[in-house]
Amino acid sequence: MEKEYSVLKHELVPKHTILNDEEKKKLLERFNIKPNHLPRILTTDPVVKELGAKEGNVLKIDRKSPVSGTITYYRIVSRRKK
Repeated sequence: MEKEYSVLKHELVPKHTILNDEEKKKLLERFNIKPNHLPRILTTDPVVKELGAKEGNVLKIDRKSPVSGTITYYRIVSRRKK
């Protein structure tokens, strides 16, 4: 059965991108943080499932704001809530 709907195409869902290992390393170095310092997004989140993201992946989320343009957030994929 083919999937009929993509949550990623919904107008209210911001753009999500999985960072590669090099991008993840640069992000952590830039902010001088460890992965566990990032906010979490659960493996059960519909966007995480659709992207095929795995635990430990870091997602870059670009949200459009009418006031400040595009805002970038980062989340680490986790199986559990903290």
